[in-house]
Amino acid sequence: MTTLNGFQQFGHGPHKVIALNGWFGSSADWHALTPALDPERFSYAFFDYRGYGLSRDIDGAFTFDEVARDVLALADHLDWQRFSLIGHSMGGMAMQRVLLAAPERIVKMAGVSAVPACGSRMDETRVAMFSACIDDVTKRAGIIHFSTGSRLASPWSTHLAQLSLRDSRREAFAGYLPQWATGDFAAQIDGNRTPVKLFVGEHDPTITADLMTRTWLAWYPNATLETLRNAGHYAMYEVPVALATALENWLSEP
Repeated sequence: MTTLNGFQQFGHGPHKVIALNGWFGSSADWHALTPALDPERFSYAFFDYRGYGLSRDIDGAFTFDEVARDVLALADHLDWQRFSLIGHSMGGMAMQRVLLAAPERIVKMAGVSAVPACGSRMDETRVAMFSACIDDVTKRAGIIHFSTGSRLASPWSTHLAQLSLRDSRREAFAGYLPQWATGDFAAQIDGNRTPVKLFVGEHDPTITADLMTRTWLAWYPNATLETLRNAGHYAMYEVPVALATALENWLSEP
């Protein structure tokens, strides 16, 4: 029997969209966008990975191939034959596994500070640094603070870190790390003609416009890039109305 992942729905419009969060997040990351989203034109499913959020108690292998199967099972449950994908951070890499699993079902993909198909190409030292935050909420907060340009109030970074500790199981959080830190399937998506829109925050020190140009834009011939002002790595929290507007403007294009 297939286990159905937890998810939250918003809207009832004809354009179906499934959203995948980042390593530190959950489906709740998208809540701030909903006042600016159009429920008449779009239907959203905010998905939780196994071990995260509404799927926190679901066991699994915690791989992106498993995520792809779970996303497709959700689409089948909702009777969504074709749909678009949104992926934040590691969710950008995860959504590309969905594309590879069922390319005929994907209409468009939008990446928000999205990790490319080559992963983050971390060396052992950097992997160890990220691994150290698995059991240390202070280190989680430090990474969040850095990824937003070291410019926002530290209590907010601490708050987001505490939410990530609450909303993800340790084995899931640890399991997804090598998937996006060192995984690489770029050769499988090179030349893919799926329409892609990439959003990067102007203050994000790692997922930059230059990185997107050298990876996503080089591999997807129908990809475009937009830089969001006054945002770092967490645009859905930092500039939710601007992000929601830009997303739906692009999703509405023919």
